[in-house]
Amino acid sequence: MDDDRPDVLLTGLLFYDLVLTGLGKPPTPGEEIWTGGMGCGPGGIANLAVAAARFGLRTSLATVFGDDLYGEYCRDILCDQEDIDLSLSRTADGWPTPVTVSLAYGHDRALVTHGQEPPYSQDALMGDPPEARTALVHIEAEPREWLAKAAANGTHIYADVGWDPTQRWSTDLLDQLALCHAFLPNETEAMAYTRTDSAVAALGTLSELVPVAVVTRGGSGALAVDQTTGEYADVPALDVDVLDATGAGDVFGASFVAASLGGWPLEERLRFAVLAAGLSVGQHGGALAAPGWYGVDRWWRSLADPELKRAYGFLADRLPTDPGPPVAYAPVTPPARQH
Repeated sequence: MDDDRPDVLLTGLLFYDLVLTGLGKPPTPGEEIWTGGMGCGPGGIANLAVAAARFGLRTSLATVFGDDLYGEYCRDILCDQEDIDLSLSRTADGWPTPVTVSLAYGHDRALVTHGQEPPYSQDALMGDPPEARTALVHIEAEPREWLAKAAANGTHIYADVGWDPTQRWSTDLLDQLALCHAFLPNETEAMAYTRTDSAVAALGTLSELVPVAVVTRGGSGALAVDQTTGEYADVPALDVDVLDATGAGDVFGASFVAASLGGWPLEERLRFAVLAAGLSVGQHGGALAAPGWYGVDRWWRSLADPELKRAYGFLADRLPTDPGPPVAYAPVTPPARQH
């Protein structure tokens, strides 16, 4: 019998992203820097939604759009271009879509955001969440009611977590992992929350709290344990030129979910997620940097390095026969509306 549930359920704050690259150095007060690199598009929770949808996953997004040009543009991109289900989303009258300007230089970036708290909470948007195969969530100190409902529905929760500005790293947050199938923090977050001094030690602690534990390590790759299969994997990152790292962690998470839904072995899941994230940093950040099947297929077909050919040989059997049309990367300016 066909499974018509969403593959991925998402909720969170959406931004309109304007990304400036090639700065060379951060600006200082009173200084003007000209740069030749710029891209715009949806950001925030849209990063996960687009990354998942570009791997052919049925993606349902609950977010809030402002009733302004930025909100209209983001809605058009997500619904019409990326085929994301927005039936759980709302447009808020008189509320401005949050806008983030990202100044990317080197392997880092500075962000300036204009916005207000949305008029609808995640719980209000979700209500009684639809049954879904997975949900990708960002857990916070205050638990969301919809998360427990989704887990009770049989939805597998894949969670990440953000930087704690208080730097208290309360271990109470880890209590929410009881609802989760997988947890994918970066190594700084993982070590801080587990009070350990290495990524390996942090992974060991987390593997006792959640069936699938993953620790991402940026330029050092990622490692993971899957207690449901008894697998352990530690894979290196790709050697890539970084244009903008914005959203790379989201691409990693969505790619890991796509491979997990395919039933791939843990090392393949991890290599695939590292690859997709690595491909994304070569484009202007935000949602539209996600490579999708098209980007992965193009990389595989152009690959000459024999060592990488061996490591990623599994792609020969995993890539779809038709990887789809070229993905649309972030335009320099929004295209003019056709009337």
